[in-house]
Amino acid sequence: MSAILPRTARRAAQAALSLRSVPPSGASHLVRFLGGASAADAGTASMEFVPWHNGGGILHRTVSVDPTAVVEAGAIVHSGAVLGQEVVVGSGAVVGPSVSIGQSTRIGYNVVLSNCSVGDFCTIHNGASIGQDGFGFFVDEDGQVKKKPQASDHHCRFVRARLITWRETMIGDHTKIDNLVQIGHNVVIGKCCMICGQVGIAGSATLGNYVTLGGRVAIRDHVTIASKVRLAANSSVTKDIQKAGDYGGFPAVPINEWRRQTANLRFFSKKYDAKR
Repeated sequence: MSAILPRTARRAAQAALSLRSVPPSGASHLVRFLGGASAADAGTASMEFVPWHNGGGILHRTVSVDPTAVVEAGAIVHSGAVLGQEVVVGSGAVVGPSVSIGQSTRIGYNVVLSNCSVGDFCTIHNGASIGQDGFGFFVDEDGQVKKKPQASDHHCRFVRARLITWRETMIGDHTKIDNLVQIGHNVVIGKCCMICGQVGIAGSATLGNYVTLGGRVAIRDHVTIASKVRLAANSSVTKDIQKAGDYGGFPAVPINEWRRQTANLRFFSKKYDAKR
């Protein structure tokens, strides 16, 4: 019996040493989730990312998180991010490096945030993608389509500002944005605006406060729209709108003018058909 005990102790010590070199359970899965290339990095990844006690999500060790914040299981918050009081990050969401989220903001499922700052009391619905590279391309001397360089140090909302530009994309307080809306780089939108589905706002456009855009409205780049403007569905803004009021058509004109244009077009169309 005395001969067996030392052997058992040696085996136990060897087993303990071998366990130290094995990554923690689930670490290789975490590396795959983070896009890691090999299981050899699992131990490092598991040390850099830790589970959050309030919801079961995963946080980088350098994250600044208020104790009241909830990060649900399957969500991940990357290095340098800041989460304020009572923030809720839904399952599957990814909060990128250095992203800040203000107090009482709710981030839906599968949302992706990068290069942006989200204010207080915001709601970002499921599947939204905010802060990605702008849609900028050029044709080089060989006729190849190349992507323009993107700025890595600009923080904005929705689409990241290009290196050659001078302001950030900003969305004002209490503005509501529907599904399938594209907001370009360097766009500034005022407070209390309503933007309906399938609207496209090109880069460097400026919208005032209390602007309403109907479904599928298109706004060209570098256009300025005054406060309290309402645009009918399917309108297209090709030049500045400097006075408040209702507008419609392509190109957008005051709503009464657009209605007269439509009525005249119908009248002359019927008159032409009658002569044929």
